Amino acid sequence: MFAFPPRWLAGTEIATYRLAGDLAKRGHEIHVFTPLDDGLRKEAVEQGFNVHRVTVAKPRLARSLSFWVGTTRRLRKTSPDVVLAQGTDVGVCALLAKVFTGQPYVVWARGSDVYGNRLLSRSLTRLVLRKANAAIALTEDMKRQMQKLCMRDVFVIPNALDVKTFGDSARAKLDLAMPERQDCKVIIFVGTLRKVKGVEYLIRAMRIVALRRTGVRLVLVGDGEERPFLEDLTARLSLSDIVTFVGRIPNERVPDYLTAAHVFVLPSLSEGFPGVILEAMACGLPIVSTRVGGLPEIVEDGKNGFLVESRSPDEIAEKVILLLEDDSLRTEIADANRKKVERYSPQAQIERLEGILGDVAAALVAGHGAPGSRKTQLSIKR
Repeated sequence: MFAFPPRWLAGTEIATYRLAGDLAKRGHEIHVFTPLDDGLRKEAVEQGFNVHRVTVAKPRLARSLSFWVGTTRRLRKTSPDVVLAQGTDVGVCALLAKVFTGQPYVVWARGSDVYGNRLLSRSLTRLVLRKANAAIALTEDMKRQMQKLCMRDVFVIPNALDVKTFGDSARAKLDLAMPERQDCKVIIFVGTLRKVKGVEYLIRAMRIVALRRTGVRLVLVGDGEERPFLEDLTARLSLSDIVTFVGRIPNERVPDYLTAAHVFVLPSLSEGFPGVILEAMACGLPIVSTRVGGLPEIVEDGKNGFLVESRSPDEIAEKVILLLEDDSLRTEIADANRKKVERYSPQAQIERLEGILGDVAAALVAGHGAPGSRKTQLSIKR
């Protein structure tokens, strides 16, 4: 992995951390390879799995090259039964390991690696997909995009969420972050503040919402390189009194903020399968999201939320106002979301993944039982 908790807490990092722990609990020997962050140990055991942090160079291009080389060397020493690459970018390590040692690998695309337009990235993605022993997408749309790059079979396994972890939320009501929020209707965004997340258009939509009704607030949970621009935009639109930048919070506190809100908005310009969508559903929030990537497969327009075009503050504002003004509609959608999110159970995800990994391992190592049933030594790279 190019990033991993505790320092990095974006969707892929959180999903991979949970996945590694779940696989370890089922008896697999798990090794996670990720770059070394300052202040962390090179070797650690967390939640029953091994974390190997690889020293990398600082410059961006050199960072990738040094990680690929360093991880490939470590993979040769670890000698796993199968390598699971969390993204086609880190799949380069798995490809190199396969070339030099014959270790099989499975690549699980995450979104930006497939939907990105950079020529070099797409060329690497195509190569990694072609050479993989198996390929997995998060959504049917992602599968189609992968098959445009490389005509091959692609499995679809969505992200998962254990809804039980959202059942005992403290429902903090944002008192610590915003003690002045009494009697407000809260719109919330949770994610990294990057251009691709489209938060600029949500802030512009809030200008429209504020002109049409009082007692509304926007809470932005997360941090990123676009935060200074977004804070400046908020000030220029005279919205500083109703927009709160919370910054990064521990992932276990996300349910507290979600349960305190009334509408969740994800205005992304490109998206694979954001895990925060499932978290918002588990908390009973109606969703307003853009009609991009795999989002239409999760958000059914008019049933568990609304879909809008990207870069459209007017549409975002229209749907947000509709949800804020119709309490019965919000309640109806909340019930639908709590029911729908149960489809994305970790049990179903893990069993499907085990089957694929087991088939790949069994195809190269004979005599180890039925495909998908034996306990394998896995290496996850992110």
